[in-house]
Amino acid sequence: MPDISIFQIIGACFFSFLAGAIDSIAGGGGLIQLPGLMAVLPNVPIVMLLSTNKMSSAFGTGMAIFQYSKKVPIHWKRMIPIAAIAFFASICGALTATRVPNQWMRPLVTVLLIVILIYTLLKKDLGDDTEKAGVSKKSKIILGLLVGVFIGFYDGFFGPGTGNFLILCFIFIFGLDFLQASASSKVVNLATNIGAMLLFIISGYGYYLLGILMAAFNMAGAVCGVKLAVLKGSKFIRIFFIIVVSGLIIKQILDFLL
Repeated sequence: MPDISIFQIIGACFFSFLAGAIDSIAGGGGLIQLPGLMAVLPNVPIVMLLSTNKMSSAFGTGMAIFQYSKKVPIHWKRMIPIAAIAFFASICGALTATRVPNQWMRPLVTVLLIVILIYTLLKKDLGDDTEKAGVSKKSKIILGLLVGVFIGFYDGFFGPGTGNFLILCFIFIFGLDFLQASASSKVVNLATNIGAMLLFIISGYGYYLLGILMAAFNMAGAVCGVKLAVLKGSKFIRIFFIIVVSGLIIKQILDFLL
């Protein structure tokens, strides 16, 4: 673990708790945790923070799955194949991140998030839990696997907004409501977190003790977030989703300008 003060550790754990809560509800925990780590540990190489971030996020996402599975139907048969291919794609993405600069991704991701925000605001019935008429089962499987490939690679390579992308994709492809999509997306997100985390650890990156400590707070945040999501329901998650995506867009633009 790096030579850091108790105040820096407290700061990292605070951001981890907040990220766990937000990510479990509507995705976007990376908007909180990674920038938080960069703020409290400004002199640490980014790849070390990426790895530590994945350690914490993997445990938090796993806890979110456990909590959701007790209260919300998770579409396991649909998610497991997508998660499997996303796992390997995230390893490829993380490997690429250790060798290729990823700053060029920021403008592209910002544009995609703006499109997602506009689409969500305009389509009032988005997430009304209706299967897509006219879309065959085979087409859904193919689209789901493509989502696993592209978003899996993206999460390993860059990451911000992964949960938001997954939620919207599963609503669009499978006709889930926001609550079901949020719960089901965690299965795939856990796979991408583990894949990237393993690659970073094998490559010698990451602070394990700090990552484990942050993981405890991330899991606590996930428990609180899932309870709030289940209590408030799909409409609340839709509103929260819009707020998180808006915040992520603002953060991406500010990072690009500054």
